[in-house]
Amino acid sequence: MKEVYAVPDQHIRYAATKAFFGTKMAKEMSVQSHGVKMLSLVEKLENLKVGLENDTYINVILQSIPPSYDRFIVNYNMNGLEKSIHELINMLVQYETTTHKSASYWQEKLQPPRRKARGPDAGR
Repeated sequence: MKEVYAVPDQHIRYAATKAFFGTKMAKEMSVQSHGVKMLSLVEKLENLKVGLENDTYINVILQSIPPSYDRFIVNYNMNGLEKSIHELINMLVQYETTTHKSASYWQEKLQPPRRKARGPDAGR
């Protein structure tokens, strides 16, 4: 009876690979959260013995991040880096931290100076 209702392994592998290859990082999500999500999908695929190479996992993760990371991807590929998935995620987190600090610095610098209110309503 148990075998009648069991989900075939092929269906489970299909669903897991579809989830992994179809995942994209949401706008409001941090790259660290996205990395953890992708890492859990990788572990699921490895437990199912899907048999993908590390390079394939890396490429799919890089394809799942938004265009704001294109500079990182070009740099990663141009330097021929071969990293583990954990190392890649750490590098992405560092990149995100660096670019956000830089962006907020320039936003502050490029904002027009605030004018002081004048006249009888200045203190209100």
